[in-house]
Amino acid sequence: IDLGDQDQENADRLMVDAARKWGMFQIINHGVPNEIIGELQRVGQEFFEQPQGEKEKYGKVEGSIEGYGTSLQKEIDGKKGWVDHLFHRIWPPSVVNYRFWPEVPDSYREVNEEYAKHLHGVTERLFKGLSSGLGLEQNELKEAVGGDQLNYLLKINYYPPCPRPDLALGVVAHTDMSCLTILVPNEVQGLQACRDGKWYDVKYIPNAFVIHVGDQLEIVSNGKYKAVLHRTTVNKDKTRMSWPVFLEPPADFVVGPHPKLVNDENPAKYKSKKFKDYCYCKLNKLPQ
Repeated sequence: IDLGDQDQENADRLMVDAARKWGMFQIINHGVPNEIIGELQRVGQEFFEQPQGEKEKYGKVEGSIEGYGTSLQKEIDGKKGWVDHLFHRIWPPSVVNYRFWPEVPDSYREVNEEYAKHLHGVTERLFKGLSSGLGLEQNELKEAVGGDQLNYLLKINYYPPCPRPDLALGVVAHTDMSCLTILVPNEVQGLQACRDGKWYDVKYIPNAFVIHVGDQLEIVSNGKYKAVLHRTTVNKDKTRMSWPVFLEPPADFVVGPHPKLVNDENPAKYKSKKFKDYCYCKLNKLPQ
C-alpha cells in the first residue's frame, strides 16, 4: 500500500480492507528514510555478531521482558526453536531503560532513538486511517489503546542458518499481543501469514514496513479487524533478521471494545481488561 498516494482515501480503503481480511499488509513511501532503516539494520546485526558473552551482558532479569534471550534448541511441538532475540522499549522516554540497550556498536543508541522519532508519523497515519475505517473520529482508535502513552517495544530477531530447517521453526504460529506491529525484515524470506487455514509467504519488499494487526486492535474494533496468525521459518544457508516494533498500551491501561462499536445488534465480543492482565492470561494460556 503506497502511503505516498495522492489519493489518501484510496490508501485508507486498501489498509482497512487488508486489516479486515488479512490482519497484515505492507506499506511503502511511509516517510521513514531508507538510510535510517539501513542504519537500524546495521547496528542490530553488529550487536548479534558479537561473541556470546558480550550479548549475555544484556540478559533478561526476572520479571522483565526486556533484554537479550535465546531459544536456540528449545523443543516446541516437536520442532526446535531457532532464534536469538533482544527486546527493549524505545518510546516514550519515561519507559526507556538503557540498561538493555547495547553499547556496541557505539552508534546503537543514537540510531535507535532516531528511528523511534521517525516512527511517530507512521503510527499516526496508520491509526487515523484504521480509525476512519471503523466510522470513528481519526484520533479515537489511538486514544482507545493509550494515546500518547502508547509504548514502542522493539524486538530484534536473529535466526542463524539452520542445518535442518525442516526440524525447526524460528517462531511458532501466534498472534501479537500488541495493537499494531511495525516490522522491518531483512532480505531473507521466512515470514508467513495464515488466512482461512492456509499459510502464505510474505514477500520481501525493500524498505517496506510489514504491518500486523495485533490482539488489542482486534478487541477495540470488536472483531472488525483481525489479529494475524503468523510464524517464521528458518533458512539453511542464510541468517534471517527482523526488527518488529510492538505498539502496546501501558500496562495498567484498560482495553475493550470501543463503546461506539457496541450496540444491541453488535454486542461486545471481548472483555475489557488491563493490558498487563491480558498478557498474563495469554502467556499462561488462561481463558480471557
